[in-house]
Amino acid sequence: MTTSRPYPRPAEAAVLLTVLALLVAEELALGLAEEEDRPVINAVLIGASGSGLLAVGAVLLGRWLDTRRPLPLPPPGPNGREYSARALADFPMDAVRPLLLAHQAPQLGQLYSAWMLARAGRPAPWIARRLAIPLDAAHLLVDAARARTATRPGHQAGD
Repeated sequence: MTTSRPYPRPAEAAVLLTVLALLVAEELALGLAEEEDRPVINAVLIGASGSGLLAVGAVLLGRWLDTRRPLPLPPPGPNGREYSARALADFPMDAVRPLLLAHQAPQLGQLYSAWMLARAGRPAPWIARRLAIPLDAAHLLVDAARARTATRPGHQAGD
């Protein structure tokens, strides 16, 4: 399973851009300062740089924790992950069958896991990234899960 993203999330990008802007402002402030004011400005800039390093560290720690968070799936059995017939009710096998016959197709067990995550309300890009399946397969399963929820409004994701 792959969990890495080539681009930062919007909140991460905002933090990183803020830190970058802070570094540029530090250089400008130090360059424009009078000679006698530089020790005070240096002390302020060292504190601001430390805050920036903490912010970047928090972003990296958040990513690391996200990759370590286990998926809400059943434990693997002797034949892979096993789901009950009730859990796989309304699984869109007819819609998924062409995906299984494609080149470098996902495994059926991966699609079952994606179906369970889609029923739990996870978005398609998240499912595709965490289970390493094609995004169109994840969208198909999420759309089918939403349609199932719309036709059965009283049922929960675990039903």
